[in-house]
Amino acid sequence: MTTFGLQLIEEPLHGVLLLEPRIHGDARGYFMETYRDEGSISWVQDNESMSHRGVLRGMHFQRPPHAQAKLVSVVQGSVYDVVVDLRPASPTYGKHFATVLSAENHRRLFIPAGFAHGFLTLADHSIFQYKCSALYAPASEGAIDYRDADLGIDWTHAWGESPTNFRISEKDQQGMAFASFDSPFVGPEYTPA
Repeated sequence: MTTFGLQLIEEPLHGVLLLEPRIHGDARGYFMETYRDEGSISWVQDNESMSHRGVLRGMHFQRPPHAQAKLVSVVQGSVYDVVVDLRPASPTYGKHFATVLSAENHRRLFIPAGFAHGFLTLADHSIFQYKCSALYAPASEGAIDYRDADLGIDWTHAWGESPTNFRISEKDQQGMAFASFDSPFVGPEYTPA
Protein backbone atom coordinates (compact mmCIF):
# COMPACT_ATOMS: atom_id res chain seq x y z
CA MET A 1 0.00 0.00 0.00
CA THR A 2 1.23 3.51 -0.74
CA THR A 3 0.03 6.78 0.66
CA PHE A 4 1.41 10.31 0.37
CA GLY A 5 3.75 8.82 -2.28
CA LEU A 6 5.40 6.67 0.41
CA GLN A 7 5.48 2.91 1.03
CA LEU A 8 3.58 1.61 4.07
CA ILE A 9 5.82 -0.28 6.51
CA GLU A 10 3.19 -0.94 9.16
CA GLU A 11 -0.04 0.30 10.69
CA PRO A 12 0.73 -0.16 14.40
CA LEU A 13 -2.43 1.53 15.78
CA HIS A 14 -5.60 2.07 13.77
CA GLY A 15 -4.99 5.07 11.51
CA VAL A 16 -1.30 5.53 12.40
CA LEU A 17 0.98 4.79 9.44
CA LEU A 18 4.73 4.19 9.51
CA LEU A 19 5.94 5.10 6.02
CA GLU A 20 9.16 4.88 4.06
CA PRO A 21 10.04 6.74 0.86
CA ARG A 22 11.45 4.98 -2.17
CA ILE A 23 15.03 6.23 -2.38
CA HIS A 24 16.72 6.51 -5.77
CA GLY A 25 20.47 6.84 -5.25
CA ASP A 26 23.72 6.72 -7.14
CA ALA A 27 27.24 8.15 -6.84
CA ARG A 28 25.84 11.70 -6.94
CA GLY A 29 23.57 11.22 -3.91
CA TYR A 30 19.86 10.39 -3.73
CA PHE A 31 16.37 11.56 -4.59
CA MET A 32 13.15 10.70 -2.77
CA GLU A 33 9.56 11.85 -2.76
CA THR A 34 8.60 12.86 0.78
CA TYR A 35 4.99 13.87 0.20
CA ARG A 36 2.35 13.75 -2.52
CA ASP A 37 -1.06 15.41 -2.24
CA GLU A 38 -3.55 12.63 -2.84
CA GLY A 39 -6.47 14.76 -1.68
CA SER A 40 -7.04 12.97 1.63
CA ILE A 41 -5.84 15.72 3.99
CA SER A 42 -5.37 19.44 3.65
CA TRP A 43 -2.09 20.46 5.30
CA VAL A 44 -2.19 24.06 6.53
CA GLN A 45 0.97 24.48 8.63
CA ASP A 46 4.54 23.16 8.52
CA ASN A 47 6.72 23.21 11.62
CA GLU A 48 10.37 22.53 12.33
CA SER A 49 12.24 22.15 15.59
CA MET A 50 15.90 21.59 16.41
CA SER A 51 16.74 19.80 19.64
CA HIS A 52 19.86 18.49 21.27
CA ARG A 53 20.34 14.97 22.60
CA GLY A 54 18.16 14.23 25.62
CA VAL A 55 15.40 16.74 24.92
CA LEU A 56 11.92 15.28 25.41
CA ARG A 57 8.96 17.10 23.86
CA GLY A 58 5.45 15.80 24.53
CA MET A 59 2.95 14.27 24.89
CA HIS A 60 1.03 16.99 23.02
CA PHE A 61 -2.38 17.23 21.36
CA GLN A 62 -4.92 19.87 20.31
CA ARG A 63 -8.58 19.55 21.25
CA PRO A 64 -11.36 19.82 18.63
CA PRO A 65 -12.19 21.87 16.70
CA HIS A 66 -8.44 22.43 16.28
CA ALA A 67 -7.38 18.77 16.43
CA GLN A 68 -4.37 18.10 14.22
CA ALA A 69 -3.33 15.21 12.03
CA LYS A 70 0.44 15.24 11.50
CA LEU A 71 3.00 13.84 9.09
CA VAL A 72 6.35 13.87 10.89
CA SER A 73 9.95 13.17 9.90
CA VAL A 74 13.55 13.83 10.88
CA VAL A 75 15.89 15.49 8.38
CA GLN A 76 18.98 15.56 10.62
CA GLY A 77 19.82 13.35 13.59
CA SER A 78 17.33 10.94 15.17
CA VAL A 79 14.42 10.80 17.61
CA TYR A 80 12.42 8.19 19.49
CA ASP A 81 8.91 9.13 18.37
CA VAL A 82 5.82 8.13 20.39
CA VAL A 83 2.06 8.41 19.82
CA VAL A 84 -0.84 7.57 22.17
CA ASP A 85 -4.40 6.86 21.00
CA LEU A 86 -6.79 9.29 22.76
CA ARG A 87 -9.97 8.18 20.92
CA PRO A 88 -12.32 6.41 23.39
CA ALA A 89 -14.15 4.52 20.60
CA SER A 90 -10.89 3.06 19.30
CA PRO A 91 -9.91 -0.53 20.14
CA THR A 92 -6.40 0.82 20.82
CA TYR A 93 -7.52 3.63 23.18
CA GLY A 94 -4.73 4.36 25.67
CA LYS A 95 -2.19 2.26 23.74
CA HIS A 96 1.00 3.70 22.38
CA PHE A 97 3.38 3.10 19.50
CA ALA A 98 7.04 4.11 19.44
CA THR A 99 9.64 4.06 16.67
CA VAL A 100 12.95 5.67 15.77
CA LEU A 101 12.76 8.28 13.01
CA SER A 102 16.09 9.42 11.64
CA ALA A 103 17.84 11.14 8.78
CA GLU A 104 19.33 7.73 7.96
CA ASN A 105 16.13 5.67 7.77
CA HIS A 106 14.07 8.50 6.13
CA ARG A 107 10.87 7.15 7.70
CA ARG A 108 7.78 9.27 8.24
CA LEU A 109 4.95 8.77 10.67
CA PHE A 110 1.39 9.75 9.84
CA ILE A 111 -0.58 10.53 13.02
CA PRO A 112 -4.33 11.09 12.70
CA ALA A 113 -6.19 13.63 14.83
CA GLY A 114 -7.04 12.14 18.21
CA PHE A 115 -3.52 11.15 19.25
CA ALA A 116 -1.01 12.60 21.69
CA HIS A 117 2.48 12.92 20.22
CA GLY A 118 5.96 13.37 21.61
CA PHE A 119 9.58 12.53 20.96
CA LEU A 120 12.94 12.09 22.67
CA THR A 121 15.96 13.41 20.77
CA LEU A 122 18.71 10.81 20.40
CA ALA A 123 21.36 13.00 18.72
CA ASP A 124 22.53 16.59 19.01
CA HIS A 125 21.21 19.07 16.46
CA SER A 126 18.30 16.81 15.45
CA ILE A 127 15.90 18.58 13.12
CA PHE A 128 12.28 17.44 13.28
CA GLN A 129 9.71 18.49 10.67
CA TYR A 130 5.97 18.09 10.68
CA LYS A 131 3.01 18.94 8.53
CA CYS A 132 -0.21 19.78 10.40
CA SER A 133 -3.83 19.65 9.26
CA ALA A 134 -4.91 22.49 11.59
CA LEU A 135 -3.25 25.70 12.70
CA TYR A 136 -1.64 25.90 16.12
CA ALA A 137 -4.29 27.03 18.63
CA PRO A 138 -2.75 27.65 22.07
CA ALA A 139 -6.14 27.65 23.86
CA SER A 140 -6.82 24.13 22.53
CA GLU A 141 -3.50 22.50 23.37
CA GLY A 142 -3.06 19.87 26.03
CA ALA A 143 -0.49 17.34 27.22
CA ILE A 144 -0.57 13.91 28.80
CA ASP A 145 2.16 13.14 31.35
CA TYR A 146 4.98 11.43 29.44
CA ARG A 147 5.85 9.50 32.66
CA ASP A 148 2.32 8.12 33.20
CA ALA A 149 2.59 4.47 34.25
CA ASP A 150 -0.83 3.73 32.71
CA LEU A 151 0.65 4.44 29.26
CA GLY A 152 3.70 2.25 29.83
CA ILE A 153 6.03 4.22 27.54
CA ASP A 154 9.58 2.93 27.96
CA TRP A 155 11.62 6.03 27.16
CA THR A 156 14.80 4.27 28.34
CA HIS A 157 14.43 1.67 25.55
CA ALA A 158 15.95 4.07 23.04
CA TRP A 159 17.81 6.25 25.54
CA GLY A 160 19.76 3.55 27.33
CA GLU A 161 20.00 5.35 30.67
CA SER A 162 17.89 6.89 33.40
CA PRO A 163 15.18 9.31 32.20
CA THR A 164 16.24 11.74 34.93
CA ASN A 165 18.75 13.02 32.38
CA PHE A 166 16.05 14.29 29.98
CA ARG A 167 15.72 17.99 29.27
CA ILE A 168 12.02 18.88 29.44
CA SER A 169 10.13 22.16 29.38
CA GLU A 170 8.24 23.23 32.50
CA LYS A 171 5.00 23.05 30.50
CA ASP A 172 5.65 19.43 29.49
CA GLN A 173 6.38 18.51 33.10
CA GLN A 174 2.79 19.57 33.92
CA GLY A 175 1.09 17.02 31.64
CA MET A 176 -2.10 15.47 33.05
CA ALA A 177 -2.50 11.88 34.19
CA PHE A 178 -4.14 9.66 31.61
CA ALA A 179 -6.63 8.34 34.21
CA SER A 180 -7.98 11.87 34.74
CA PHE A 181 -8.09 12.70 31.02
CA ASP A 182 -11.63 13.36 29.72
CA SER A 183 -11.15 12.76 26.00
CA PRO A 184 -12.73 15.28 23.63
CA PHE A 185 -12.05 12.95 20.68
CA VAL A 186 -15.56 11.53 20.39
CA GLY A 187 -17.94 11.38 17.45
CA PRO A 188 -17.86 9.74 14.05
CA GLU A 189 -14.72 11.55 12.88
CA TYR A 190 -12.76 9.89 15.73
CA THR A 191 -14.39 6.44 15.51
CA PRO A 192 -12.17 3.94 13.65
CA ALA A 193 -14.01 2.01 10.94
